[in-house]
Amino acid sequence: MDELIKRPTCVIDDEQKATYASLWILKKMDLKPEDGGMVMPIVLPSELAPLDDLLHELAVGDLVAMNRKKERYEITRKGYDYLRERIDEAAALVDEFDDAETAEMIAELRRRRLDPFRARFLWAWYDGELDDLVVFQQRRGVSPVETLWAYYLVSDDLYNELARDLEA
Repeated sequence: MDELIKRPTCVIDDEQKATYASLWILKKMDLKPEDGGMVMPIVLPSELAPLDDLLHELAVGDLVAMNRKKERYEITRKGYDYLRERIDEAAALVDEFDDAETAEMIAELRRRRLDPFRARFLWAWYDGELDDLVVFQQRRGVSPVETLWAYYLVSDDLYNELARDLEA
């Protein structure tokens, strides 16, 4: 029976998807609540259940740690270093390609043997386009909108939507 149910093709593999979703989580954990940040409790409510495995992997990688006293995950020094490196990478992309046409940027990234999808994700992540995933879907005309944003974060749909911008 499972063989009859086919998962839609995603533009990236599950490992890449987990990397990008984890980076999104780190940003949310780093931001102040008034700037859209959030606390990730150790025991997640059901609407955040898709983040459980990602937070576990971040903890295994020493990018976050459980603060049992406060009952939440916290970013580690290694996590802040990782986040700073991704911010620098994204800022460099924006600085270099801000005035470039999409096709021109993609051609240059490919010439350098860099992943255009990674650049697209980092750009959207850095400039705040992905800060509210429900608003992201609404702005792009996605229908139906997945209001449980944690499910959208780990879905193929988000990454396929971002990849549409790279189609020539």
